[in-house]
Amino acid sequence: MRKIHFQNNYLKHPAGSCLISQGNTRVLCAVFIEEKVPRFLEGTEKGWLTAEYAMLPGSTPGGRKQREWQKKDGRSAEIQRLIGRSLRSVIDLDKTGPISLVVDCDVIEADGGTRCASITGSWVALYQALEKLAEKQGQSGPDYYLKGQVAAISVGIIKGQIHIDLDYILDSQADVDMNVIMLDSQLVEIQGTGEKTLFSREQLNQMLDQAETAIKEIYKAQVNSLKNEKTSRLY
Repeated sequence: MRKIHFQNNYLKHPAGSCLISQGNTRVLCAVFIEEKVPRFLEGTEKGWLTAEYAMLPGSTPGGRKQREWQKKDGRSAEIQRLIGRSLRSVIDLDKTGPISLVVDCDVIEADGGTRCASITGSWVALYQALEKLAEKQGQSGPDYYLKGQVAAISVGIIKGQIHIDLDYILDSQADVDMNVIMLDSQLVEIQGTGEKTLFSREQLNQMLDQAETAIKEIYKAQVNSLKNEKTSRLY
């Protein structure tokens, strides 16, 4: 697995923020709290969480990447829906009250695994934001709202060998490519594709085992990044 590092409170204005570096992939994650909810939740006293994902113009090789001003391309739209689903799985939105948590994930540098890094970094930023929300609402801390930890990792098969946390070069060579998202010891989502070949149930189980081992290490890194901050409980 590539070296992972979190720079917390990277931005001054959001309720929570984190710059996650995973190898040469770097994603800036920020969480904002808005005192409103989508129309379909008005009058329910429930909260909401939504996510935005974008790759900045200098994030990829081969020239400038165009900004997505109006309509997201299919890849970005799919990724931001994945981020939103993953983070909604870890928070009890019945407890937040009628507020919206808006998560922004901006890829500064892309070298594979940007969607996984976005989910992993966003949990750290979300923890910070929920700490502020808990103080405002008089609750014990982020654990009042959270069900646990969420993190994600990529895993693939290249020439018959399983590789974890694929960078761009490995990802481009992968015969099988998969993203695994977990909440504590349970699976939130699996995205797996035989890009160039088929794969067996045994190989799938081996990939999931390696992904789970890696995610447990990521959990430790998330917790360590928050240790020096005021926290009510670290998972």
